[in-house]
Amino acid sequence: MTNVVRLDVPPRQLPQADRNAAVMQSFAKHRRFGDDVFWLKENAELLNILECTGSTVSEQGLACYQGFYDKVEKRLQFFPQYYRFLLSICLDLEDLGMTGDKGYGLVNWVSQQGFAHAELSDLQRMEARRLMARRGVDPLSDDLGLEDRMRAFIARSATFAMPNKKAAYELTHAVFYLSEYGRKDPMLDAETRTSLEFTGLLAFLEQNADLLAEVCIAMQYGGFDVPSVWARWLERHTHLFEVETGGQTTPQDDYHEFLVCNWLMADSGQVAFSKPVAGERMAFFRPDGGTGPLRELSECMFRMDDRSDDWEAMRPVVLDSLSEDAQAVLSWAETSSDKFSAFFQGFARTGAAELAM
Repeated sequence: MTNVVRLDVPPRQLPQADRNAAVMQSFAKHRRFGDDVFWLKENAELLNILECTGSTVSEQGLACYQGFYDKVEKRLQFFPQYYRFLLSICLDLEDLGMTGDKGYGLVNWVSQQGFAHAELSDLQRMEARRLMARRGVDPLSDDLGLEDRMRAFIARSATFAMPNKKAAYELTHAVFYLSEYGRKDPMLDAETRTSLEFTGLLAFLEQNADLLAEVCIAMQYGGFDVPSVWARWLERHTHLFEVETGGQTTPQDDYHEFLVCNWLMADSGQVAFSKPVAGERMAFFRPDGGTGPLRELSECMFRMDDRSDDWEAMRPVVLDSLSEDAQAVLSWAETSSDKFSAFFQGFARTGAAELAM
């Protein structure tokens, strides 16, 4: 009789450059096609993450974008409304190692066309300025107060004590642009740190890994410590993602959350894209974990006509109204930041004068 011993040996992980190439191939060739604006968005996000984290990219990974790079001028002339996506992809490809220097010509042409002056928001103007500064051009040289206005917006921490996804993502992106994605000190003050922590608390209470990962990256770029409770939860969340392959997969997935979570892993010195990946059609799905207690907490507070903004006084009342799972997440959130009581003061919304009816 022969005794056979089976060893559960984990599959050998591909080198980082090969994993990056597989993800690049999937996004460039297999998820979306042609001049779809969603193709531009997805690939701009992926390449931006690879470039700003200093990721190793192989010739094989870059080669799948050669067709795009060869015709980028034609695309820009016909689709000028997407100039920020197109510039971002072109500049990132060059900075990742693509042979060519088209970025200089494209940046100068976009600046001469005045596209940055047609933007509606300071955040879009900041992005345009940051992109073109990579090739030595300031398209908004006459706007000397842009960065000051951005810092004033993100320093108003009261804005970020209440659920507002638009403001939250504008906060994180403002820090990305002010810091040039971690390349320089964005000169953030203590109030901006509070804004980031308030936003992170809301994201954690919602169990929103997409937003929380961006907050953690912005905190690192700002030179602030990331709460360990958030970092550990995001690391576990990232490892639990499901990656599906094959022609039956849908692009209506959680790709952005997958990307930003892996961005945080890379930015924190951990392995990015550690899940098995392939250079074919892939879809990415967040782990099932239910929703956080944010909605329950909001509804509880809204129903209380005599609510207080004192967390210690409200804590037993609030916890008693929540489900067991919601209580657990709320307790973790409470211990994750020493600013929780200050956050609750704004979240409770008790200080506003009564509306005249």
